[in-house]
Amino acid sequence: MAFRNGFTAMIGVLWLTAPWWASFTDTSGAVLAGVLFGLLQAVSSLLARGRTGWSSWPNWISLLCGVWFILYPFLYHFDWMLTLLYVVLGYLTVLLNYTNMNTDPPQAK
Repeated sequence: MAFRNGFTAMIGVLWLTAPWWASFTDTSGAVLAGVLFGLLQAVSSLLARGRTGWSSWPNWISLLCGVWFILYPFLYHFDWMLTLLYVVLGYLTVLLNYTNMNTDPPQAK
């Protein structure tokens, strides 16, 4: 669980820096959305460490950020390779957070 949250936090940092390494800084809306949602995903993933269940709001926020990053390249018309990267990593974010929410909390022995 901690690994999954750490991995989605790293994906969030990747999205936070994407406008510069993917060279779309000329589109201010895409830069602002990428930075805000990347930061939101990174912070919510770190806050979700150790939390499970469907009532875990940080996991929900991170999952919704993953959905956003699946839609994001289609809204800003990125090239096909960058679109594929966004869709795959967005889907991975959704899948990892869904797994976290669907995992039973560890039982004390």
